[in-house]
Amino acid sequence: MPRKKVSDSVPVGEKIKKVRQKKKFTLNQVANETGCRIDYLKKIESGEVIPPVGTLLQISRALEIDSGLLLREQASTVERRAKAYTKRTENYAYTTLTPGAENKHLKAFRVVIDAMKDHKGVGYQHEGEEFVYVLTGQIEVTVGEHVNRLKASESLHFNSGIKHKLRNIGKKKAELLVVIYTP
Repeated sequence: MPRKKVSDSVPVGEKIKKVRQKKKFTLNQVANETGCRIDYLKKIESGEVIPPVGTLLQISRALEIDSGLLLREQASTVERRAKAYTKRTENYAYTTLTPGAENKHLKAFRVVIDAMKDHKGVGYQHEGEEFVYVLTGQIEVTVGEHVNRLKASESLHFNSGIKHKLRNIGKKKAELLVVIYTP
């Protein structure tokens, strides 16, 4: 039986906190680099919330680490946690479709957003590009101040360096394919 890596069994918030403290970065520094509020970062580090992929990419960049260190944990546990902690996962769950791509520029995810829900907290912003394809449901993707409404079989490609936010505007769960490219 293969042995599990110790780093894979450590919750993502704990990994973030350990790296941040080891590198002697303050919460204030990470907040300024990511645009996240300090209270939100504290909730991530304590495990109260599971951050979305975009936030993990921002935190990875701020901490000057490979995003795979943080994304690996998400891919292995988010399915199990999503059912029990829907509210704690910011009203949506995601599953990696590109396992083993931790060190690659392109990552794909299946995202499910609860009916009539959106991401809580700040809008997301990370260097690169993002492609969203709606499998089921109706969503709104706000990029900067521009609002895009998409339904099943529609897609959007945008500069993810611009603050953006997803919202399910339908009465049923929305399922999306999200592909993120980071240089």
